[in-house]
Amino acid sequence: MVVTRRALLVVSAGAAMAATVLWGAGSSAAAPPVTPPVAPGVVPEADLAHHGHVSLWGDRLGIWLESANSGPWDLADATVRLRFSTPLAGRQGLPQGCLWGGSRTVLCRTGPLSADGETRRAALDLRLGTRPAEVVVRVDTVWSGGVPDREQRNNRHEVLAPATGDAYVF
Repeated sequence: MVVTRRALLVVSAGAAMAATVLWGAGSSAAAPPVTPPVAPGVVPEADLAHHGHVSLWGDRLGIWLESANSGPWDLADATVRLRFSTPLAGRQGLPQGCLWGGSRTVLCRTGPLSADGETRRAALDLRLGTRPAEVVVRVDTVWSGGVPDREQRNNRHEVLAPATGDAYVF
């Protein structure tokens, strides 16, 4: 595989843009959370879980997402990836903390998640490029602040949502 200088610049610019959108452009109001020091031999661990529901009606897709951490380690932030079986319509706004990862992907930050199971919520109202009879939504964690999560069954979901307007829970 040959990597060109232009390709490296495009990837670097994309990574910088994603970091700016996901983590802010330098808020002076508060310092970012700092991970406490870890004693030798202790490995930090989190148990991140995503739950919610998906609803499809016409060309609209609603996603209600709740993310929580059961610990034992606090998370300074995490990134949830939402992937769709059909392309989304272009030129639509996303909630604060979310960005486009492609025509079929949206990435959203959770913000800090303490180990006590505090829940962070996000709601997305998206337009699809077509009016499908059904859509598959895949939800997973792509970044958990560098803290490992050994139990990933509760943060990876695949939901089939027929165009009924009903809520399909994950």
